[in-house]
Amino acid sequence: MTTAKLNPMKAGFAGLVAVYGAMCAVHPGTYRFLDYVNLVFHEAGHVFFGFLGEFIGILGGSLMQVLIPAIVVGHFVWQGYMYSAAIALFWVGQSLFNVSVYVKDARARALPLLGDDISAHDWYNILGRLGLLRWDQAIGNLVYLLGLALVVASVIGALYFSLEDVERPN
Repeated sequence: MTTAKLNPMKAGFAGLVAVYGAMCAVHPGTYRFLDYVNLVFHEAGHVFFGFLGEFIGILGGSLMQVLIPAIVVGHFVWQGYMYSAAIALFWVGQSLFNVSVYVKDARARALPLLGDDISAHDWYNILGRLGLLRWDQAIGNLVYLLGLALVVASVIGALYFSLEDVERPN
């Protein structure tokens, strides 16, 4: 007969991820370490998706910063590393927190951008072209809630996959 035993290293790391996730969830507008990583993929997304047209190029920044961690999750799932996939899922959720702040800033355009031109604000342009600019807060909140759901699922999944089957002596 087998029973489950918690791997303390994996569970401990999942706990750290939970604490970091809580900090990100409570203050999503605070720029943290992982946001610098997201920024690199965001900017690369403009270049990469820019070949598909201007609108997709603008959207490509946020798309790439969420797509890269999602690809990492998919890779781990494909390889059967479910604990790692659960931890990487946190990155997807955290990246969505980051995007939600940007979406909610669409009308105000108060966030500092890499360039000085506020007319280059991605989500001002995206939502404006779609006629959804007045919905920036609601859409940003939906993106935030999706991120929150993924962060919670990530921590629960990581704790679950921290369990290891052990043989119980007869």
